[in-house]
Amino acid sequence: MTLEAIRSMLAWCTLINWAVLVVWFVFLRLARGWVYSIHCRWLSISEEKFDEIHYRAMVTYKMAVFVFNLAPYLALRIIG
Repeated sequence: MTLEAIRSMLAWCTLINWAVLVVWFVFLRLARGWVYSIHCRWLSISEEKFDEIHYRAMVTYKMAVFVFNLAPYLALRIIG
């Protein structure tokens, strides 16, 4: 696999993962009550805990995208 192929793959992975994050955020903003009601059927959690779980998960997901997709992409861009 060439460096250009790896760079291209990392760029696409970054874009796809950011799109997932944006859809997740928009979905929670527009349909929060519905999503919360579905989760309440499975788990007995408060609304505050629900918000905290999703916020922490989004931050973790965003950091993982940065560490495993964006940072290697930028490093490969810098070296060549």
